[in-house]
Amino acid sequence: MPFSGIFVILLIQKCQAMSKVSSILARKGSDIISVQTHTTVYDALKIMAEKNIGSLVVMDGEKYAGILTERDYSRKVILQGKHSENTTVGEIMSTDLPTVSPHDSVERCMQLMSDKNIRYLPVFEGDKLSGVISISDVVTETILQQKETIHHLQSYIHG
Repeated sequence: MPFSGIFVILLIQKCQAMSKVSSILARKGSDIISVQTHTTVYDALKIMAEKNIGSLVVMDGEKYAGILTERDYSRKVILQGKHSENTTVGEIMSTDLPTVSPHDSVERCMQLMSDKNIRYLPVFEGDKLSGVISISDVVTETILQQKETIHHLQSYIHG
């Protein structure tokens, strides 16, 4: 393989390796919008609507307890005949989500989300919650990285 081919492969690998969860958090911010386990689903939904978000972190005091998603609401309240005013987020939240760290690759996140059929991943730095990323965040990061790779390749070809 000529030198130029090796350069192109290394360039693509470098761009892919730069795609980490930390890049997503840096771009979108790591603000965490949370509620307590005893919050009613109705109140949590109002917050989600006001903030135009599809999930909330659920805390038990200062400790991470889970994530409440629109999917949790539809499947565990509406379809079960429960009422959002009488149900707490602690009763319906997702607690078994896999976690990632800021150092994990976006590719690993895509794989986890695909394998587990989930849309959100909590991000932990050690024992500390650093943020939450969504499938939309992962797709956006992938597109940005592909654009950067294309730009580098075009610069190499024309340069």
